[in-house]
Amino acid sequence: MTASDDLLRRIENDPALAELLVWPGDFDIARRDPVEDLRLPTGVPLYPVAGCGAGGTWFLCGEPGAARRPVLYADSEGRATLVAADLVEAVELIAVLPHWQDAGTGVPLEELAAMMREDHPDYEERRSRLVAALDTVPPPPEEVLARLREAAAATAPDFVPIADVDGAEPYELLFGDGL
Repeated sequence: MTASDDLLRRIENDPALAELLVWPGDFDIARRDPVEDLRLPTGVPLYPVAGCGAGGTWFLCGEPGAARRPVLYADSEGRATLVAADLVEAVELIAVLPHWQDAGTGVPLEELAAMMREDHPDYEERRSRLVAALDTVPPPPEEVLARLREAAAATAPDFVPIADVDGAEPYELLFGDGL
């Protein structure tokens, strides 16, 4: 069993941890039904593990127990990106940069975090509780952003999903030409 498989099992069996991932991370294991069935051009299987409030879905790519299972995020607007090398890194992304989708806007990370704190006064307390529940020391935001960039750059061509219907076009890259 891999660290990602262990973490997924832990999230599924720990309601408090699962609830902490919903906010601030918008990673809800109760929302596993994607907007549409997707497939990868390589035939690697996709396993939905969580959804977000806006209709997006988090997928593990590859068979359970496989040594490599990157995490793909597909939104409800037909855009997708790899976000992490595995579920452990994806959860670190959620804990450190819950505003990760805004990282491609050019707004500095410190400013994004400040906006999060301003809009959500409970953000720091919730984030601290999530980090404590994960029982880990999260990497610095710059390292997490670098991992996100590396993962996103590896999305095309093998991890660009396509709706599993005749005539469907591949999803667009969530970050376009990059972060």
